[in-house]
Amino acid sequence: MAQNSQRIHQLAKEYKISSAAMLKIIREFGFEPKSHMSVATPEMVAAVQKKFAEQKQEAKKEMEHREQVREAVSKTTAKIGGITVSDSTSSVARLMRKSEKKQKRKERRRKKERRTVDKTEVAKSFKATMAGLTGVKGRKKYRRGQSGGSDGEFDNLENVIQVNEFMSLAELAKLLDRKPAELIAKLFELGMMATINQRLDMDTIEMLAAEFGFEVRQMVEIGEDARQDEKEHNLRKRAPVVTVMGHVDHGKTSLLDFIRKTNVVGGEAGAITQHIGAYMVKLEGGEISFLDTPGHEAFTAMRARGAHLTDIVVLVVAADDGIRPQTVEAIDHARAAGVPIIVAINKIDKPTADPESIRSKLTEHNLVSEEWGGKTIMVDVSAKTGEGIDKLLEMILLQAEVLDLKADPEIRGQGTVVDARLEKGRGPVITVLFQKGNCRVGDSVVAGTVSGRVRTLTDDRDQTLEVATPSVPAQITGLNGVPQAGDSFIVVKNDQEAKEITVKRNQVKREQEARRTHGRTTLDKVFDRIKEGQIKEVRLIIKGDVDGSVEVLSDTLGRIATDEVKASIIHSGVGAVTESDVLLASVSDAIIIGFQVNVEPRAREISRREQVDIRLYDVIYEVEEDVRKALEGLLAPSVTENLVGAAEVRNLFKVPKVGVIAGSYVREGRINRKDRIQVVRDGKIVFTGVLASLKRFKDDAREVKEGFECGIGIENFNDLKVGDVIEAYEIVETARTL
Repeated sequence: MAQNSQRIHQLAKEYKISSAAMLKIIREFGFEPKSHMSVATPEMVAAVQKKFAEQKQEAKKEMEHREQVREAVSKTTAKIGGITVSDSTSSVARLMRKSEKKQKRKERRRKKERRTVDKTEVAKSFKATMAGLTGVKGRKKYRRGQSGGSDGEFDNLENVIQVNEFMSLAELAKLLDRKPAELIAKLFELGMMATINQRLDMDTIEMLAAEFGFEVRQMVEIGEDARQDEKEHNLRKRAPVVTVMGHVDHGKTSLLDFIRKTNVVGGEAGAITQHIGAYMVKLEGGEISFLDTPGHEAFTAMRARGAHLTDIVVLVVAADDGIRPQTVEAIDHARAAGVPIIVAINKIDKPTADPESIRSKLTEHNLVSEEWGGKTIMVDVSAKTGEGIDKLLEMILLQAEVLDLKADPEIRGQGTVVDARLEKGRGPVITVLFQKGNCRVGDSVVAGTVSGRVRTLTDDRDQTLEVATPSVPAQITGLNGVPQAGDSFIVVKNDQEAKEITVKRNQVKREQEARRTHGRTTLDKVFDRIKEGQIKEVRLIIKGDVDGSVEVLSDTLGRIATDEVKASIIHSGVGAVTESDVLLASVSDAIIIGFQVNVEPRAREISRREQVDIRLYDVIYEVEEDVRKALEGLLAPSVTENLVGAAEVRNLFKVPKVGVIAGSYVREGRINRKDRIQVVRDGKIVFTGVLASLKRFKDDAREVKEGFECGIGIENFNDLKVGDVIEAYEIVETARTL
């Protein structure tokens, strides 16, 4: 007997039918349960019991009827061989006609039901179409999950979903056409706690899908069948790929510069790496490919896009500076990649160097030196004098021997895009690090959603390469567009195959972008998502002008909490909002809070594409008030500042009775006479106000567009300097809805 406290899905299991079928039966009786997790009331249970009792009785009668038919048939058969046919023949005929009529009525009902348009079937058809685009071939059969109704086989295009491992719970809910709260409740029922943004492993994804009657297939990248498999007898030893990471100014590029015996730094603005570099270094003991990155933006982007091309991470820490924010960030990213870390303690030639103190501080981040009984290789080096460099290279090659890195150089090339840019006169130029196979001039290639034919193939010193092989970084031209860092790169049979792959990839990309209905978490949506049970914490990234402000903000916001949700600080730092901050917010579904800082142009562009919410403030209590109101559902209409143009100050003119006029070049958007403006210097906002004048040559101008020069006067502000950026913005007020 069903108990009053049981839920609908438990009642469904009792009668050995799916939760969806039980919901349909209950709703036919006029009840309106919200989902299969709703409690089955005594009235519902009684109605279900009655229905199944009637069906059981009907089935019993049907069995008795069939038995009568069999007996009548047997009697008729026995008498047909004799002289006469008894009256039982007519009774058999009547029974058979009655059975046929009943069967025909059932068939008509089924046909009528099939003619009814079902939105669920339309959705399944759409999913089937998209599955075809993602490279699913054939029509294999799979066994239905335990809650999917009676056991049986079904077509993979109807009940199979394409998934990626470590997809979020929200993404899985969309594929299953369920509310995230249903998946969270199901996991809770199975003894697991999860939030809407939590990423799930493949076992959990398969279990959840089975509970809702779906099979899963791990998504294979379109064009995967164009890759050639490696052959065991062709495997050859390959060079390790090493990523150099660490805090800015700790000597990453100087270290690599010494190793390469060339002046890489000399060609960089301000002695800081401005682009991603991939370099092959040949040594007596072997070869090493180095990746030199500006911070961790590229590494983060490639990790987020599923690229795994690094074998070893060299973490550079300055012996006279200690553990800095980017050092910790580098450790976190290296651990997330699951690769071994070798620590290079740099600048030991300085009088203030203290390598032992660095070793001690690294233990706080679970990096214990081999000398102290740990497993992390740490080498004292000086990029200036060269001390310890040979030992560092020896340790890298030793670690590579342990990893036993091999690849097949005979197949068609496969690699990853490390960098991509558009150069005047050359078109798209991409840096590719090959992991398998080979590539030559004239090969047809695919990189992400673009394709082409290799026109030139050069190394990092612009020397022509005849062939690129595993672990070799190469610069390639000839593609019809600019791919993204982290995109896969494959050599295909011909141009036709390359075109087919890119067309399908672009179709899937458009479909995925169209399915972003919920978007990222924004301060406006927080309360709505709390009510739906989709989030248990609001993740924040804090950037401020000085360390004191960041610390106060982190403490203040970290203490904000309600009964249902709390604010969680996942990263904080000093300086402008950068590309790395936006990428981290995108991966973590976080909101960026900026206090008296600016947003870098590249970061602003990515935030629009990734739909990351960036809030800028000048007063601490306003930040606290907005976050608290967002959690309480009382947030007033949001006011956002949309950048409409930016002009760089290139010269200054002092005009009597007028003040300072900035000779400027509009490098982005447009500058309008009525715009509000802010003056940005070294990533910090130094003034906010309005324009006093805007001129083209000697004439007043209402608006000056990108690519033109102009004279700008700012009301009540004459402290301009060459190099300042004057940003024009418009204020947009958006009313939030509950």
